[in-house]
Amino acid sequence: MTIFDLLSQLIELQGSDLHLIPGSEPHFRVDGELVPVENAPVLTPEASQALIEPLLTEEQKEVVQVDRELDLAYQFQEKGRFRINVYHAKNALAAALRLIPSKILTIEELNLPQEIHRFTQFRQGFILLTGPTGEGKSTTLASVISEINQSRVEHIITIEDPIEYVHQPVKSIISQREMNHDTKDWSMALRSALREDPDIVLVGEMRDYETIAAAITVAETGHLVFATLHTGSVSQTMDRMIDVFPAEQQGQIRQQLATTLVAVASQRLIVCQQGGRMPAVELMFANDAIRNLIRESKTYQIDNVIQTAGDQGMMLMENSLSRLVQQGHISKEDAMRQAFRPQELARLLGDY
Repeated sequence: MTIFDLLSQLIELQGSDLHLIPGSEPHFRVDGELVPVENAPVLTPEASQALIEPLLTEEQKEVVQVDRELDLAYQFQEKGRFRINVYHAKNALAAALRLIPSKILTIEELNLPQEIHRFTQFRQGFILLTGPTGEGKSTTLASVISEINQSRVEHIITIEDPIEYVHQPVKSIISQREMNHDTKDWSMALRSALREDPDIVLVGEMRDYETIAAAITVAETGHLVFATLHTGSVSQTMDRMIDVFPAEQQGQIRQQLATTLVAVASQRLIVCQQGGRMPAVELMFANDAIRNLIRESKTYQIDNVIQTAGDQGMMLMENSLSRLVQQGHISKEDAMRQAFRPQELARLLGDY
C-alpha cells in the first residue's frame, strides 16, 4: 500500500484527514470520526517514513530533519490538494494530512447561514472567523473570498501557512502568499501588504500579538481584513485578542478593536443524522452597543446584545444548534455536546 493508495481511498470515502503515526495503523477521519484503514498493518518507523517521504522535496526533507516539523501543501494529481503537517513522534516521522476539496463551495452549498453573505459586502474593517482546528474556518473563508472574486473588482492578498484553496482570478486579482516560501514572518507580510495596494487582506492565522496588532493596523488604514483565531464564543474571542497584549497596551487595543471590528463568526461542524457534517455558527455584527462594551471592557455582556439582536442578523451558537435540531439535521444530544451555554439550548429546545 503506497501513500497514493491511501490518498485515493480518503478521497473516495469523502474523509477529511489521514494520520500516519508509527506504532498505529494508518487512520482516516470520516464525518469527524477516526477509523483505522482496512487491512492496513501497524506502521513501523521505517514504514511511516517510506509513506511520507514521497510527498517531500529534497529541500523539505532537509527542513524536517533540522526543524523536526514542517507545514506544506501537496497537489495529488488532479484528484485533490492536501495540507500536510510532517512531524516527529518518539523520534520517528509522522504526518497529519488534511484533504482540501478541489472545488470551492458556495455559502449555500456549505449550508452556512445566509447572513454570511454580508461578509462579502463590507468594504473595510476587521472580520474574524473562530473555532477549533478542523471546524471548517478555512473552507468558509475560501467561500467568502470566492464570492468577492466573482462579484467585485479588488486586489485580494492572502497570507497562508500553507496555501490551501487556490483561487483563480475572475473579477478580482489575487496574490496568494505562502509562509516560508513567499514570506518569512506573519507580521512582516502584513506590514508589506500595505505597500502592495491591497483592497482585501486574508490572514490565515493570528498566532501572536504582533500579528494581531499588524492585522488591526491594516484594517485601520481602510482595508477589509479577514483572519482566523482558535477561540470559542464571540465574547471569548474579544477577551483572547485583548489579553495577548501587555497590560499597558490593552486600553489602546480595545479602542482599535471597537473602531475596526465589523463581524465575528464562531463555527463548529456537527455530525448529521443523515451522514456528513453541517456547520453551526455564532454570529455577531458590531453595532454601537457592542463597540461600547469592547471599549469599556465589558465583553461579558456581548452575549446579551447578540441574544436580543436577531433582527440584525446576530445569533448565539445555541440559536444555530436549536435550528439544526428542529430541522432534523442533527440530534439533540449532539447539539447539547457542542453548546457553549447548555442551559440556554435546553430552554430553546424545551420538550422537543
